[in-house]
Amino acid sequence: MYIPPSFEETDLETLQGLIENYSFGLLVTQADGTPVATHIPFLLERGAGPHGTLVCHLARANPQWHDAQGKPALAIFSGPHAYISPTWYAAEHVVPTWNYVAVHAYGSLQVIHAPAEIRSIVAASVRQFEQTQPSPWELPADGEYLDKLLPQIVGIRLEIERLEGKWKLSQNHSPERQARVIDELRNRGDERAEAVADLMQERLKNR
Repeated sequence: MYIPPSFEETDLETLQGLIENYSFGLLVTQADGTPVATHIPFLLERGAGPHGTLVCHLARANPQWHDAQGKPALAIFSGPHAYISPTWYAAEHVVPTWNYVAVHAYGSLQVIHAPAEIRSIVAASVRQFEQTQPSPWELPADGEYLDKLLPQIVGIRLEIERLEGKWKLSQNHSPERQARVIDELRNRGDERAEAVADLMQERLKNR
C-alpha cells in the first residue's frame, strides 16, 4: 500500500484496534497468477505471533483455499472514510480528496481441515459477533446437526508477518484547515463523516 510518511500509522494497538472494530475484511490470494478475493469476517488473536493472527472460515465450495496452503496472503480492512471537498479548506490551489483509514495484514495462509479446530473457529466467531445482541444466539447443542455443517467449511489462519496502516486525515494541511474540515464533516450529519471527524479531531489534539 502506498503510504506517504505523514499518513503512516505504526502503533500496533491502533492497527489491531481497527481490525477488531472493522473486522469484515477482504482476503486476497493468488491462483495461477490471478488475484482471488473473498469478503469475510475475521477474528483477531492479538497474542498469537508478534503482530497477532487472523482467523476465519471459508465455504469448502469456495475454490480460493485450493492450493493456498503456505502461500502469501493479504487481508485488507477498511475503516471510516469520507469525501473531502476543496471548498472546505477556504484556500486556493487545493483539490478534492478522500479521507480514510485502512490496514493491510500480510502473512502465509494456513488451511485447517481438522473438525475440532473448525468447530473452535466457528464457536469463537459466534461468541464475538453475538455478544452485542440483546439475546445472543448460541451454537446448537445438537452435535449431529453441527457434524453435518462443519464439513462444508474450511478454517483459515493467517499469522500476521507484516502490518501496514494508513491514516489519511488531512495531516498534510495546517491545523486551521483541518479544523474547518472537521466542522464540515460534522455538519453533514452522517455516521461515516462523524467517524472521520472524530479520528481527525483525535489526531489534531495529539499533534
